[in-house]
Amino acid sequence: MAAQDHAFSHVECSNCPIRHRAVCARCDADELQSLEGMKYYRSFEAGQTVIWAGDRMDFVASVVEGIATLTQTMEDGRTQMVGLLLPSDFAGRPGRDTAAYNVVATTRLTMCCFRKKPFEELMSRTPHIGQRLLEMTLDELDAAREWMLLLGRKTAREKIASLLAIIARRDATLKLSAASGKIVFDLPLTREAMADYLGLTLETVSRQISALKRDGVIELEGKRHVTVPDMERLLDETGDDTDGGVFV
Repeated sequence: MAAQDHAFSHVECSNCPIRHRAVCARCDADELQSLEGMKYYRSFEAGQTVIWAGDRMDFVASVVEGIATLTQTMEDGRTQMVGLLLPSDFAGRPGRDTAAYNVVATTRLTMCCFRKKPFEELMSRTPHIGQRLLEMTLDELDAAREWMLLLGRKTAREKIASLLAIIARRDATLKLSAASGKIVFDLPLTREAMADYLGLTLETVSRQISALKRDGVIELEGKRHVTVPDMERLLDETGDDTDGGVFV
């Protein structure tokens, strides 16, 4: 069972660390007050399932801290990871009663949850929330199309560089810093999770990360603390065009 997160239980929406990117980004003071009345925080340990595909979902939520995976299971038991939920991403769909995917915590995960019915009612009378959710949904669609390219056409090195760039850019955005020049972040995924998500073997992931480190594209302290000395050079390794094909 998920635990109520007391560390966040007294955090007001106006002081939330994901406030500027979340579904509530454009809400005014009165709208935030309405959200305050229906929200609660839940935490999950790494490996814990948030919800199974097909289960009734009586809440929607924003990821506050940590990362979750979206997976689908086929009839023969095989599982495919189809997406990531990063901080400020939205889980659940207003108007849909059941979950479309399994949602599993990859790291310790904290989610800001809203009771579904009150949230849907607030959406109907609050254009700011509906508009922001539409923008996020379109961004998610763009990300899915980019991921099709990554899985289908990119080399192993380009896949690793692309994933590092995605996480680096999101981390910079949440810190309200520029996604250029030197960027330092903690990699939230294990190499096993990266391999699963990218359709690679663990050995290939480790080899490509070592190659990027050897070539000076990244610096590593331990296995998780990553420094990107020059973000433009990392982007060059993704195989995307110069118009900014990497998504965030």
